[in-house]
Amino acid sequence: MRSAVLASVIAIAALAAASPADAKGCIKGAIVGGVAGHYAGHHGVMGAAAGCLYGRHRAKEQSRQQQEQGHRVQPEKL
Repeated sequence: MRSAVLASVIAIAALAAASPADAKGCIKGAIVGGVAGHYAGHHGVMGAAAGCLYGRHRAKEQSRQQQEQGHRVQPEKL
C-alpha cells in the first residue's frame, strides 16, 4: 500500500512539474495530503488530490496578498 501512495505522489509531482506556473503549492500540498490521507484510512490518493488543490488555493491567496502590499502607495520622505 505504501508503494501505491508513493507512486501517486510521484505521479502528481510529475504532472505538476509539467506546468510549474499553474502548480505553485501543489507538490507540497500533495505530499502532505497524501501522507495524511494514507494514515487516516488508506486514502492517500484522495488526500494527495485534496492537498494539491488546497496548496494551489493557498499559494494564490499569498500571491494576491503580496501584490496588494506592493501596490500600496508609500508616503514620500521629506
